[in-house]
Amino acid sequence: MPLSKVSQRNFGGIFDLDKKKKRLDELAIQAENPAIWEKPAEMQKINKERTLLQKAVEEFDSFANRLSDAEVLLEMAVEAQDEGSFAEVKSEVTALEKYGQELELKRVLSGELDANSAYLSINAGAGGTESCDWASMLLRMYTRYADKHGYKTSVVEMTEGEGAGIKSCTLLIEGPYAYGYLKAESGVHRLVRISPFDSNARRHTSFASVFAWAEVDDDINIEVRSEDLRVETFRASGAGGQHVNRTDSAVRMYHIPTGIVVSCQMERSQIQNREKALKMLKARLYEMEIEKRNAERDAMNAQKKANEWGSQIRSYVMHPYQMVKDHRTDFETNQVDDVMDGDLDSFIMAYLKEQITAEANPS
Repeated sequence: MPLSKVSQRNFGGIFDLDKKKKRLDELAIQAENPAIWEKPAEMQKINKERTLLQKAVEEFDSFANRLSDAEVLLEMAVEAQDEGSFAEVKSEVTALEKYGQELELKRVLSGELDANSAYLSINAGAGGTESCDWASMLLRMYTRYADKHGYKTSVVEMTEGEGAGIKSCTLLIEGPYAYGYLKAESGVHRLVRISPFDSNARRHTSFASVFAWAEVDDDINIEVRSEDLRVETFRASGAGGQHVNRTDSAVRMYHIPTGIVVSCQMERSQIQNREKALKMLKARLYEMEIEKRNAERDAMNAQKKANEWGSQIRSYVMHPYQMVKDHRTDFETNQVDDVMDGDLDSFIMAYLKEQITAEANPS
């Protein structure tokens, strides 16, 4: 993008900068109210929102300052006809274009839940041991993605496969906008490779589903009636030392009216696991209500298809060639190893760009 075009764009308007600064002022006034100091939960929510908004404003200010410096450098290069300065300006404009696109993409993360942490569930589909192994590969991929972005990950629930891998797993991924980004991953993921479990080295196709939903505050106004719940306890599986398989501390909770099922085995105490499971259930129910109120959620619901042929959102091909392709955006790469090591930004950004396009051109 030429520097003149960059400078002519009203980025402040695009990023709702004035609105963000006004909201920061409002939050600062609320934080100074002595009455709020006696309400830790409310204070925590205010501080969280202030931190997110302050970061957004600082990112824009950094962009604006770099843009101003580049314009000054361009004027000096034109006056001196210095090729070295021209090259420096060109390099900075390229970097600014990328930075500006990243900031503009964040604009689409303005949903009610986008700034929240996320739960991510992975479930093996058709394919038996192959799919269980594929589900464990996806677990590693998302864990690596979270590490690269400074997010904290916790295993909420895991069921191991009979021969290899995992049947299912739920992660809590904590960090700013974790849900806003990871919602792009909801859908069926398809793997094509030479099976390491096949003595004849034949090519196999495996499926696993991924679903992301936002973590919500404890005080959300969602009523869960006890008569609508069926709760089971079971012994935790996986790593955990002597505690594992000695007590029925893990909790599985069924919400009868909606059919939603959540499990938690991350704590040693059954009471704590029950509390966390109830929080997860409320988060799912809350998102269900948001989906009903917002038309854009319908697209996400449409992605929750059967774990089988013809329903995948993304294909990972390791044989006879190397390619990962997203079928929603047509973005693809042959850097399969990088993708499996958590390099998902290009796929997520392509998805978000599609959302921006759909927002600008509603059908």
